[in-house]
Amino acid sequence: MNRRVVVTGMAGITPLGNDWPTIRAALGRYQNAVRRMDDWAQYEGLNTQVAAPAAPYQLSARYDRKSMRSMGAIALMATRSAELALADAGLLDDPLLKSGRLGISFGSSAGTPSAIGDFGRMLGEKSTRGINATTYIKMMAHTAPVNIGVFFGITGRVITTSSACTSGSQGIGYAYEAIRSGRQTAMIAGGAEELCATEAAVFDTLFATSVKNDTPHLTPRPFDTDRDGLVIGEGAGSLVLEDMEHALARGARPYAEIVGFGTNSDGCHVTQPNPVTMRIAMELALADAALGASVIGYVNAHGTGTQHGDIAETAATAAVFGNAMPISSLKSYMGHTLGACGAIEAWASIEMMREGWFAPTVNLSRVDPACAELDYIKGCGRALETEFVMSNNFAFGGINTSLIFRRLA
Repeated sequence: MNRRVVVTGMAGITPLGNDWPTIRAALGRYQNAVRRMDDWAQYEGLNTQVAAPAAPYQLSARYDRKSMRSMGAIALMATRSAELALADAGLLDDPLLKSGRLGISFGSSAGTPSAIGDFGRMLGEKSTRGINATTYIKMMAHTAPVNIGVFFGITGRVITTSSACTSGSQGIGYAYEAIRSGRQTAMIAGGAEELCATEAAVFDTLFATSVKNDTPHLTPRPFDTDRDGLVIGEGAGSLVLEDMEHALARGARPYAEIVGFGTNSDGCHVTQPNPVTMRIAMELALADAALGASVIGYVNAHGTGTQHGDIAETAATAAVFGNAMPISSLKSYMGHTLGACGAIEAWASIEMMREGWFAPTVNLSRVDPACAELDYIKGCGRALETEFVMSNNFAFGGINTSLIFRRLA
C-alpha cells in the first residue's frame, strides 16, 4: 500500500530573501531582484550582464572551518537551507537523522564552477598546482547532497539529481517516491545553484539570455511579446518530506501533501523543448494523483522568458487544462536559479496555495500571441482558493517534471 507523503519543513536562500515573510513581501511589491553584473563585462563575447544573486545569509554556530572545507558555495547554500528546513520541521538533531530512515534527494546543474576551473587549468598548464584534497568534492555533481549528509550525519539513501533545471523538482519527486514506497520515512529534498558567468555563458552561446543590461528591472519577461531571453539566478531550496503517519504521530503540522509526480524525457533534442512530452509529464502527474485536470487551480510555470521555451510550455499547459488555467512564472522575480528553481518554486507554490494568493508574472505587459491562450496572472496578485496546485519544470536534455501539491486544512 502506498504511503501518503507530506511536507513538514521548507526553507531556502533566494534572490528575494531567505524566509517566507521576506519573500512574500518582495512578491507583493511586484519588483524583481535582477541587477547588472558589472564584473561580467570582462568576459569577451559574453553578451548578457544581468543576473539575480542570492540575498546575503547567515550561518549558525555549527559551521566551522573543518565542516566547511569541502563546501563550495553550492554545497554551503544547500546545507544551510537543509538546516533551516529541518529546524522548520522540528527534526534538527532528532535521532531520525542518523537512523537510516531519513535520506537525501538533492541536486544541482554541476559542482562549484571555480573548482571545475581548477581542473581545467591542470589540463592547460600540465600542473596540479591549485588542486587539493577537497577540489573534487567541491566540483562533483553530487557535492550538495554529499555535504548535507556528512554535515548532519545522515545514513539513509542519497539520490543525486544533477539534471540542470529539473534538479530540484526531480529531487522532490524522487524523495516522494522513496517515502511513498516505504523505502524511507523522511527525506531532505531540493536543489541549489551558485551564480557564475560560466553558467550564463551556457545560455548566451544559444542566444537565449536577456541583454537588457541597462534595464535589469525590466527583465526577464516570461510570456511577453518583448521578452529577449532568460536571466540567471542563484539560491537553494530544501523541503523535508515525511510519511504522513510518522509526521502526525510526532505532532508535526504538515504544510501540504504531495499527491502527484510525473517525469519523462523528450528523446529527440538536447535543447529544443517538445510540447508533446511536456504535456505527457503533466498528465503523468495527474494520473499519479488520480486527479482530473479540472481540480488544479493554479500552475506555477517554468516560464524562463525564452522564445521557444515559453511557446512550447504554454501549448502543453493549454492542451492539458484548456485556456482558463491561472498561470504565472516566479522566474520573473528571481531569474532562473537552475538546479534550485524546482525546489524554490515548489516552496512558493505551497505557501501561495495556503494563503490563497498567487503572485503575477512581473514585466508581463503584452502576452505573445504565439503563446497559447491561458489565464496569465499579470499586473497584481490574484486571490484564488484551490485545493491543488501544479509546479512544472523543464530542463536541457528534454527532461520534464510536474509536481502536484494538495492543501491541508
